[in-house]
Amino acid sequence: MERAKAVLKKERKKRTESGHPWIFAGEIDRIEGEAAPGGLVDVVTYQGRYLATGYWNPNSQITIRVVAYKPVEAMDEAFFAERLEQCKQHRSRFVNGQDCRLVYGEADFLPGLIVDRFGGVLVVQLLTMGMEVHREALVAALVSVFKPIGIYERSDVSVRGLEGLEERTGLLYGECPRIVEIVENGLKLEVDIVEGQKTGYFFDQRENRASIAPLMTGWGARSGIRLVEQPNGDSAAEADDTGAIAEMKEPELVPVNSNGKVVTFPYWDGATVLECFAHTGSFTLHACKYGAKKVTCLDVSAHAVETAQRNVARNGFTDRVEFVVADAFEYLRTQVKGIEERMDRGNAANAKGAKLDTSKPLSGEAGRKWDVVILDPPAFTKSKHAIEGAVRGYKDINLHGMKLVNEGGYLVTASCSYHMRPELFLETIQAAAADAGKTLRLIEWRAAGKDHPQILGVNEGHYLKFGIFEVRSR
Repeated sequence: MERAKAVLKKERKKRTESGHPWIFAGEIDRIEGEAAPGGLVDVVTYQGRYLATGYWNPNSQITIRVVAYKPVEAMDEAFFAERLEQCKQHRSRFVNGQDCRLVYGEADFLPGLIVDRFGGVLVVQLLTMGMEVHREALVAALVSVFKPIGIYERSDVSVRGLEGLEERTGLLYGECPRIVEIVENGLKLEVDIVEGQKTGYFFDQRENRASIAPLMTGWGARSGIRLVEQPNGDSAAEADDTGAIAEMKEPELVPVNSNGKVVTFPYWDGATVLECFAHTGSFTLHACKYGAKKVTCLDVSAHAVETAQRNVARNGFTDRVEFVVADAFEYLRTQVKGIEERMDRGNAANAKGAKLDTSKPLSGEAGRKWDVVILDPPAFTKSKHAIEGAVRGYKDINLHGMKLVNEGGYLVTASCSYHMRPELFLETIQAAAADAGKTLRLIEWRAAGKDHPQILGVNEGHYLKFGIFEVRSR
């Protein structure tokens, strides 16, 4: 039986020829033949020339999602196994360790499918009708290629509603413990695959978390700490009349404070760090690993902070981390207000003839600053119609965040809102810097990690923006 054909309109934009995997309803002139929702159709030009093969859903605005640019017989177990082997090879080349995103939808030529691996467990999201109707073949291929101990489904996402599908969760294969321990950049973290956000953890920031390493040390001099040679009290060296032994020994350097006393705290050279929107504390863990002196780990969710506390404890960092359950917007504003109150009092105290009103109390513990402030918020918008509100939100947190950075310190900031395009995100940060009276130097600009590849020309996959800025006052 000949497969149904989707005939595209003559006047459409030639996005399919450029490699874009989505074909919208408005681009299709007609369907020739019979096709079941989720089934394969061949895509042809108005002249009948073959372009691609994809699965079809008449209930979705994205009516066809391309799976191949040459004819495919069926989306059976063999089809999935071949694609999954390619995914496996890519991750084995670019990812150090097994915990990662194994399948990233369209970018891995499996549109509508997300697969993350946590230890021996796979967590999958089936986002489209085409993946839904082929779930049995998909699960069989996942078992064959990756040999997991279990597969758990987290298709509890609203986008399924656009495909005419209900949200689903549950066990698909084997056994899946609710809490799984993973390793990222040498750090141990727990992942709740049942109740955690999305699939349980965000792998896309792995390389970005590692990129903060240079920011975490080199701060001791600001506190008046310097390295000096330790007096050599080696008895063998003292007994050597020739001095040969003493010359062979490298001088030992020890940190001393401005009073000349030896500093014994091992992280004396480390940064003070504030992580907002910490979720389960991934940036906090990396900051501690790379030598931070003290980290403030903040999230609005008490459950997330409890998880972060356990992650910090399992890595031995408890003595360097304080935890705060609070709304990040309010916390940042409160700290900035405290700084401004102290500045106003200081200016009043220094003014000739000024009367200092001390009856009004200062804002508690507000008014703190940090060497590094990290902002990794959830998406502020999921539609282009809400972009103005998102811009205001990003400007607000970045403006207040950079005000809390010590002079010459660093603002680490990210956006995972696709509609917040890179140019707009940078413009928003620059506008915040202008209002804050700050000059920013862009030190590093990054996107998602290598287990989240991007198809050139498919802007929908380019969602994550990550920047490190040095902050100076004007």
